[in-house]
Amino acid sequence: MLILGPLGFTAPWVLGALVALPVLWVILRAMPPAPKRIVFPGVALLQGLTDKSPVARRTPWWLLLLRLLAVAALILAFAGPVWKPAPRDDASGPLLIVMDAGWAAAPDWAAKQARAEAALTDAAAAGRPAALIMADARPPAGAVAFQPATSLTASLRAVRPKAWPSGLPGDVAEVLAEAPSGALSTLWLADGTDYPGRADWLAHLSDLGPVTVVPPMRALHTLSLQEGTVPALTLRGTSDDAPTVQAIGPDPQGIPRPLADLTADAPQTSGGITTRSIPIDLPPELRNRITSFRIQGNGHAGAVVLADDRVRRHKVALVGDPSDQSEAQQLLSQLHYLRQALAPTSDLVEGSLGDVLDAAPDVVILADQVQLAEIGELAEWVDQGGLLIRFGGPRMAGFDRLDQEPLLPVDLRQGGRDIGGALSWGEPRGIKPFDADGPFAGLVIPDDVTVRAQLMAQPAADLTARTIAALSDDTPLVTRDRLGQGQVVVVHVTANAEWSSLPLSELFVQMMQRLVATAGTSPRDEPVDDRQQPFWTPVQVLDGFGNLTEAVDLAPVPGADMQKGPGFGRPAGIYAAGERQQALNAGGPITLADWPGATVMQPDVTTGRDLTGALLALAAALLALDALGSAWLGRGGRVAAVLLVMALMPRPAAMAQDLDPDLIRAADEVALAYVVTGDDRIDTASDQGLRGLSAALRQRSSVEPGAPIGIDLDSDDLSLLTFLYWPVTADQPAPSPRAYMRLNAFMRSGGVIMFDTRDGDVTGVGGPDMTDTLQALAAPLDIPPLAPIPEDHVLTRTFYLLDDFPGRWRGNPVWVEAPPVGAEAAEGSPFRQLNDGVSPVIIGGNSWAEAWAIDDDGYPVFPIGSGWKGEEQREMALRFGVNVITYVLTGNYKSDQVHVPALLDRLRTEEALSR
Repeated sequence: MLILGPLGFTAPWVLGALVALPVLWVILRAMPPAPKRIVFPGVALLQGLTDKSPVARRTPWWLLLLRLLAVAALILAFAGPVWKPAPRDDASGPLLIVMDAGWAAAPDWAAKQARAEAALTDAAAAGRPAALIMADARPPAGAVAFQPATSLTASLRAVRPKAWPSGLPGDVAEVLAEAPSGALSTLWLADGTDYPGRADWLAHLSDLGPVTVVPPMRALHTLSLQEGTVPALTLRGTSDDAPTVQAIGPDPQGIPRPLADLTADAPQTSGGITTRSIPIDLPPELRNRITSFRIQGNGHAGAVVLADDRVRRHKVALVGDPSDQSEAQQLLSQLHYLRQALAPTSDLVEGSLGDVLDAAPDVVILADQVQLAEIGELAEWVDQGGLLIRFGGPRMAGFDRLDQEPLLPVDLRQGGRDIGGALSWGEPRGIKPFDADGPFAGLVIPDDVTVRAQLMAQPAADLTARTIAALSDDTPLVTRDRLGQGQVVVVHVTANAEWSSLPLSELFVQMMQRLVATAGTSPRDEPVDDRQQPFWTPVQVLDGFGNLTEAVDLAPVPGADMQKGPGFGRPAGIYAAGERQQALNAGGPITLADWPGATVMQPDVTTGRDLTGALLALAAALLALDALGSAWLGRGGRVAAVLLVMALMPRPAAMAQDLDPDLIRAADEVALAYVVTGDDRIDTASDQGLRGLSAALRQRSSVEPGAPIGIDLDSDDLSLLTFLYWPVTADQPAPSPRAYMRLNAFMRSGGVIMFDTRDGDVTGVGGPDMTDTLQALAAPLDIPPLAPIPEDHVLTRTFYLLDDFPGRWRGNPVWVEAPPVGAEAAEGSPFRQLNDGVSPVIIGGNSWAEAWAIDDDGYPVFPIGSGWKGEEQREMALRFGVNVITYVLTGNYKSDQVHVPALLDRLRTEEALSR
């Protein structure tokens, strides 16, 4: 490539033709040979006559200049001009492309791929071998192979960023052991963050040859969950701006959507990273519905925090000793220790059992309570999904009918067991390590936690299965059983320090929080896993762009590896181990990378703008001016003058309106149009809906519509349009009489109007369910008789085969022009209307624009249904939209195809008879 300042040429050898321009100028300006003078008397008769078409002796300079400029423009166009081309690597040695492939690389991933592909194209043109290394923390797999650059393009296009930080494999010397001889040129497409091993790779690659680094094009923001008793988020970014953080969760219809916007605290900047704390200050009912937190406008896994039990707050009811005790007695109360353990993470309610059940708690805790009057109401509450936790104590131990007490997971012996008393035999017992997949898995048991007394369970065959925590002598400490949809848990010691030192330890707080977190679940029936460390099974995982998907073909992750955070083989997502679920989030602290010894390119450098088309257009314009100038000099001078004057004359207002730029663009780009109603919400939905339908048409068909256009019926000309979407609103004013004339002319000339009442109740002209507004708007229009779309209508097979026409709503008929009856139907042509049989109107109420609507990032704007059923309905709505536009643009060609088999049979019969 030849680069001259900001202009580059991909075929500079073509510029040699510019040398011929001076020669061409001389040839065209040369005088013709002088004529021979011969005296002929008859020529005297021509004296006084004028030549009406004189021929110039030489080409005028201005016309010659136009022709030379046109030739020069063609030569420059064929030379492949590029404005501000990207710098090219002129090295002759091998090329190594290193691409950071963690979640931080996702925001401008397409630009990184384009830059890498351009580098491979240049290397292929120069015959240089190349290698591609994805910094996705993959384990070492031996030396990388250098191969022809063209063979790497397909694999480059297939890779996607991962939902874990970037990382390079193994030792750089071992990875590059098979590199060809020659200076190694490295192109490093970085995500801007530092990670282990990056500095060593950079130093080694700098020793092997030049290293060019392309930093990210935009600022990076991450979101993480702060550890602590009060949940909060931490927002980190490489810029000072504070994007909005949204709390995402299901709405009352079960459709995920933003539930709240969170406000960040004052920023703190260190090392180029701006940090903000974001309290999760939301009502408990709203907080418990949150499934994730997301940074608005950031499409990567580090901008997503998946919510788990650390975010949710349960309502816990405490029933025990009276609350009006003295301060000394309160310190001895069992409820005191429960308050201290649960208050930071739960919402507590205290009172009698009847009072707390009226508050609809998630968990009820009974501290040494028996013979409760509301036991029947409590049993019904547990059966419907409640969690009941009961603590032992002297009252339960001394109850003479303890074996008949309801709502117990196991049968208990009266009197209990005194292990460490003065008259007992033996020493206090410690706690046995917890099962690897139980609710207390992973908790560390302090050595000083001992039990001096406990409630004893009656021996039973299923006692071990119902024990979730035991003492060192295998006697139960915590037992649990299922009751309906809920569960009952008994802690065989008191909630104060009377029977054990457990309530005085941090372990008690952790165990209570783990038990409360199981509210709403049921105990498992599977056997207990006897492994020391639990294995976490991925349930849902994020991709590098922050999209949550079902986990497929991922192996369980050891508990020790879960503490390391996301990495290769354990993407960010939701993991389950037994009854527990934990969110593994990608966001966290980030450190900016530095690049000593490397050449850092500007991140906004593009691949340049190709000027070939512009120069060809300029050459065509100059040749057109040349033709006009030649006509002026010749016999068409007057005609050319008239055309020039007409082009320069100011046009009347009506003509200027016909040349409205937006309407001309709509006609040129086959843009879809909608009626502007004056309601900003409806007009925005119409614009977003037609943008979504246009995107679907570009992806699925050969139709490539431009951006939608809003139409003012009272002022805009409709003659350049083919399709008009008209959302009907309750307070929409009727158009002017002139607008109705345009609408009728629009329909007679082949245009189609799609009326949408958006109410889910489809109405037809003259139908009993027709809204008053639609009836008033459609009355002045020349609308033919209507009927619901029949099963064999062309709209059911124009592009897709359809039997339903849903939008945001479904299950309602859609009305089109009724098929002819009588004589026309008897002739065998069911659709003999004008305009190639295309119905001029389509009327319904399924709110199609809201089903098609997408935002600037391409995501759906309005929810439809719930889950996959809703997405399936959105897909069918898009297919109906594609059918409608194909129907509008192509007419009833599909109807003609129905008769193709009969026509072929007839042709075969006639051919046989002719023989």
